[in-house]
Amino acid sequence: MPHIVLLGDSIFDNAPYVPGEPAVIEQLRARLPEHWQATLLAVDGDVTADIDEQLRGLPEDVTHLAISSGGNDALGQIQFLEAPTDTLLTALAQLAQMRDAFQSDYREMLGQVCGLGRKVTVCTIYDAIPDLPNSLRTALCLYNDVILLEAARMGVPVIDLRLICTEQADYSAVSPIEPSATGGEKIVAGIVDACLRRVGT
Repeated sequence: MPHIVLLGDSIFDNAPYVPGEPAVIEQLRARLPEHWQATLLAVDGDVTADIDEQLRGLPEDVTHLAISSGGNDALGQIQFLEAPTDTLLTALAQLAQMRDAFQSDYREMLGQVCGLGRKVTVCTIYDAIPDLPNSLRTALCLYNDVILLEAARMGVPVIDLRLICTEQADYSAVSPIEPSATGGEKIVAGIVDACLRRVGT
C-alpha cells in the first residue's frame, strides 16, 4: 500500500494558517486514491537541518517522501540580507557564503533521505508572496538554484512551487508567507501527480 510522508516546514504543516479550512495533509488524504496513506512529519518553523529529527518518526511502510524545505533557512538570513555593505562585490561574496552554507545542509539532508531507498520528490521555494520585495525574491533564487542542482545530482524529481502558487489567493490571509487552502490544493495536486507517476518505478 503506497504511503506518502511529508517532510519539511509550514508549506506542508500549514494548519494554523488556514483556520476553518483544510490543511495540506487533509487535502492530500482526500485526494489520494483508495488505499493510499499520508503522514505529516513536516514541522512549522523547521529548517533543512531539522529534517534529520523528523526522520526519526518515519513509518516503516513509507513508500514516497515529499520534501518542502529551504524557506525558513532563507528567513533566518533576513537580518544578514538587510545589512549594509561597502561594494556590490562584497555583497556577492557574502551571498555566496550564505548559498554555500545552505547547499551543505541541503546536500546532506537530501543524501540522507535518498539513502532510505524510497521514492523522493522535492519542492522549490515559491516566490509570488504578496508584497515580497524584488530584492528578496532575487535572493530566493540562490536557494532555489541549490534545490534544483542537488535534486538533479541525486536524480530526484522537483515540484516547482514558483509555477504553482502564482496568485495572491494562494497565500494565507493569516500570514502571507504561508499557503492558503487554495494554494495548498495546488501543492497537493503537484504532490499527487508526482507520486502517481512514480508508482512501480
